[in-house]
Amino acid sequence: MALLEIKGLTQRFGGLEAVSDFNVRIEEGSLTGLIGPNGAGKTTIFNLTSGFYQPTEGEIHFGGRDTAGLKPHQITAMGVARTFQNIRLWQDMTVLDNIRVSQHYRMGYSIWDCLLQTRRFLRQEREIDRLAFELLEAMGLKDLAGERPRNLPYGLQRRVEIARAMSVRPKLLLLDEPAAGLNSSDVEGLITLVRWLQREFKITIWMIEHQMKVVMSLCSSMKVIDFGKTIAEGTPEQIQSDPKVISAYLGDENI
Repeated sequence: MALLEIKGLTQRFGGLEAVSDFNVRIEEGSLTGLIGPNGAGKTTIFNLTSGFYQPTEGEIHFGGRDTAGLKPHQITAMGVARTFQNIRLWQDMTVLDNIRVSQHYRMGYSIWDCLLQTRRFLRQEREIDRLAFELLEAMGLKDLAGERPRNLPYGLQRRVEIARAMSVRPKLLLLDEPAAGLNSSDVEGLITLVRWLQREFKITIWMIEHQMKVVMSLCSSMKVIDFGKTIAEGTPEQIQSDPKVISAYLGDENI
């Protein structure tokens, strides 16, 4: 059984069909790419997978469970985490607090526990701190725990966003254009980081990316969509030489 299976996924916004009959099987432990021109529907698919949208048609099963009607925090609790094309960190909070706040979905204490500083509240807060510091140290961010993201270089902000997604201990990590805005040195660092994450945490990764160097280096299989429809799928080598893919990306400097 695939970790994630999507069948016949279609999403319409009024008269616009953003995604049409999309199908994919994401096997556990795999690193899969999803590419296509701007506006092809890639982020819409991630929004549907993570519960931000409900599909017009089709089915999404995660771990064998139908996710229809589930809200984003419920899907997160199942083990799906994501990043965004445009970094969405809380810029006025510290790096540590950005990691800590992502644990809100599993906090078992009430507002009264918080106000009264009960043992349950203190115990869970200590555990959240411990996990946050462990993750920051593992990802080379521990020395930045007290910094605010707005004061960090873009490449480090991207790393913090990925750390925040990893803090929920996901089974499936959705990366939406993680190389966007990075310089060549940061891109090399990102490739190394993603490889390390998959190996160290034994997670499944599904990635949207425009930079072919990144997907060719990391992904074992890829799907290509254009105007909401799948036009090709296969290994990176097969995709790179597919005439339909070349045509869809015609004029794109990344191909």
